[in-house]
Amino acid sequence: MVTSGAVGVGRQRLKYRKLVNSSFADLQKPQMELDGKACAAVGQSGLMALYDMLFNQLDVSSSQLLVTDSDFENPNFRERLRETVESLLDLKVVPVFNENDAISTRKAPYEDSSGIFWDNDSLAGLLAIELKADLLVLLSDVDGLYSGPPSEPQSKIIHTYIKEKHHSEITFGDKSRVGRGGMTAKVKAAFVASNSGTPVVITSGFASQSILRVLQGEKIGTLFHKDASLWEPSKDVSAREMAVAARECSRRLQNLSSDERKKILLDVADALEANEDLIRAENEADVLAAQDAGYEKSLVARLTLKPGKIASLAKSIRTLAHMEDPINQILKRTEVAENLVLEKTSCPLGVLLIVFESRPDALVQIASLAIRSGNGLLLKGGKEAMRSNTILHKVITDALPGSVGKRLIGLVTSRDEIADLLKLDDVIDLVIPRGSNKLVSQIKASTKIPVLGHADGVCHVYIDKSADMDIAKRIVMDAKIDYPAACNAMETLLVHKDLIKSPGLDDILISLKTEGVSIYGGPVAHEVLSIPKADSFHHEYSSMACTVEFVDDVQSAIDHIHRYGSAHTDCIVTTDSKVAETFLRQVDSAAVFHNASTRFSDGARFGLGAEVGISTGRIHARGPVGVEGLLTTRWIMRGSGQVVNGDKDVAYTHKNLPLQ
Repeated sequence: MVTSGAVGVGRQRLKYRKLVNSSFADLQKPQMELDGKACAAVGQSGLMALYDMLFNQLDVSSSQLLVTDSDFENPNFRERLRETVESLLDLKVVPVFNENDAISTRKAPYEDSSGIFWDNDSLAGLLAIELKADLLVLLSDVDGLYSGPPSEPQSKIIHTYIKEKHHSEITFGDKSRVGRGGMTAKVKAAFVASNSGTPVVITSGFASQSILRVLQGEKIGTLFHKDASLWEPSKDVSAREMAVAARECSRRLQNLSSDERKKILLDVADALEANEDLIRAENEADVLAAQDAGYEKSLVARLTLKPGKIASLAKSIRTLAHMEDPINQILKRTEVAENLVLEKTSCPLGVLLIVFESRPDALVQIASLAIRSGNGLLLKGGKEAMRSNTILHKVITDALPGSVGKRLIGLVTSRDEIADLLKLDDVIDLVIPRGSNKLVSQIKASTKIPVLGHADGVCHVYIDKSADMDIAKRIVMDAKIDYPAACNAMETLLVHKDLIKSPGLDDILISLKTEGVSIYGGPVAHEVLSIPKADSFHHEYSSMACTVEFVDDVQSAIDHIHRYGSAHTDCIVTTDSKVAETFLRQVDSAAVFHNASTRFSDGARFGLGAEVGISTGRIHARGPVGVEGLLTTRWIMRGSGQVVNGDKDVAYTHKNLPLQ
C-alpha cells in the first residue's frame, strides 16, 4: 500500500500545539506558514497510528516503509527492498509505503516534481515495477479516467485506455488541491507501470468495495494494459452512440402521421406471427440451456414462451395500434390574453432504457409501447434469454420503415454496457428495471436518471369474516396458481380470526396443497394450523408457495399490508361494503381490489394495450404503466406579436377554452 497524509496530519498537530501555546497577542500577529518537512516528521507517527488501528480491527498487522527519491539510485537498496517486502508478505504483514518528506532532497512537499518519482502515484508505479506486482490499483476521487473533466456532461468514462486512441482526445481538469499531479500524474504512472508488465486500474476510492470489485473482474474504473490495443473491437458502437441514435430515430418517428405509426405496429404484429416458428425454436433453446444450468423453476417459467403467447402478443399490439393516438393530444387550452392561446399537449419522454430479466415477452410489450408513444428505446435482457431476445429484436426492427430507422430500438448485449448507459443522464430520460429486488436496488444506486418500477411484488389477499367463501376460494386459487412467477401473484393470504375453524378456510387450504402449493404460517397460523413457520412476511416466493396468517379485523389486515407489503396489489374478499370501502380507501398500494384476483393488475387487462412494467412509486406513473406513463407534456403558445414589457400592455384573461 502506498499512502500520503503525513504532512496533513503533522500540520494539523502543529497548528493545534501552536494554538495551545500562544497568547491572545500572538494570535493577532501574522501567522507564518508551517515548514512542510517539519509537518511530515511530526505527522508520520500519527498517520501510522491510524493505519495500525484500522488494520488491527481486521486482525491484520501493518508496517511502515519510508523511502526517498535518492534511495532508488542505489541498486543494493532496491534489492534489499524486494527482500524486505517479500518477507513481510510471507508473514501476512501489509507494507505501507510513504515518501520520507522529512529528509527528502526536495525543496518542499507538493512543490518539487523532479526525480525518479515525484508523488505517490509515481512512487506506486515505481514500486509495482520493482516488486513485479500482479496489479496496481490507483484510487481517485472520481470513477476513473474521463475524456474530459468529470463534471462536464459530455465527458464519458474510458474503461480501457489505449494511448493511440485516447491520448489526443483527453482534456485534463485542474489538479488536486492537496496533491502534486492529480489525474495527469495517475495516467502517467499507470502508463509507465502497465508498459512494464503490471496492469493498472484507476478507480474511485470513495465507492464501496471498489478494490474487491476490481479483483473480481468487474468493469469499473479505467484499465491500463500493455496489450489493450489488441482488445479493442474494430466496429464498436458506444453506449452513447446507441442512445443518441435512438433519440434521433424517435424524433423521426414523432414526425410521422398517426396512421403511419399505427401501420408500423400492425406490421410488427404480422412479423411476429410470420416468424413464430423461428421465435419458438430460439426460445426453446434458451429454456433447455436454463434447465441444464440448474436455474430455478420460477425463472424458467418466466423465460418460456408458452403455446399461444406469440398470438396473444400480436393481438395486444393490434389493440394498441387501434387505440387513440397518444402523441400531440391537446390536454388543455387557455386564452392567456386576447389572440394569445396556450396549449398543453402530450409528447414522448425521449429515450427509455429498460433492463429486464428472464421474460422475452417483456421485450415485445415494451417495444410496441415505445413505438406507439414515439419514444426511442434501449433494451437489456437477461443472459438466460439471449437467443429469444435477439430474434425478437431482429423481427421487430426489420419491420420498422427506413424513414424511422432500425436504431430506434437498440439491444444491449453486454452487461458491461449497462454501467456506461446509466451514466448518460443527458441522453436517456427514464430507466425502467423489471426484475429482482437486487436488480432494481442496484440500478437506483447507480444512476442519476429517474428510475420507474418496483422492487418486490408481495401481494396480499385478505378474507374478511363476511366473505363468500366460494368467491374467496376462486380468487385465492387464481391469485396463487394462475401464474405463480408473476409479480401480481398472491404471496400472503390474510384471514380474519373468526374463520380459523371454518370449513371454507379448510377447503381453500386443502385445494392449495392439492395443487402443489407449499403453505407457510405466520406466528399465529404456524401454531393454529401446525404448518412450517415462514421466515419472513416480506417475501416474494414467485413460485408455488405462500404465507398464511390470521388477523383480528380489517384494520389489522391494513396495518399488516402497510408493514410487510410492497405497495403493489392487494385485495379484500368481503360482502360487507363498509369494510370493503375502508380497505379500498386506506390500503396505500398502486392497485387495490375488492372481490377480484390480484392477477388483474396488468396493463393489457386494464385496457392499456400492454405495459412496460408496474410502478409502486408515487411520482409520474403508478401501477401498470402503459402508453400514458411514457409521455410527458409540453406547452405550445400561439400569439400575434404580443410582448411582456413589464406586463404594461397585456390584459390577461386566463380563460379556459374548449379542446379542439
